Amino acid sequence: MYTTQLDNGVLNAYAVETEAYLAEYPSTEQQQRYMLQGAMASLLVTGLFLVALAVS
Repeated sequence: MYTTQLDNGVLNAYAVETEAYLAEYPSTEQQQRYMLQGAMASLLVTGLFLVALAVS
């Protein structure tokens, strides 16, 4: 941890910064999984909306 001390005695502690890296493009399998998750989330939200509409 990197710490500095000001003239009035106050300590400032800074977290260690991690090294940045570039993200990798998702594989075909990951893309298909994301599409499936998106479809399931859409069905869930649509279902909840329809239930709320029917109850009101």
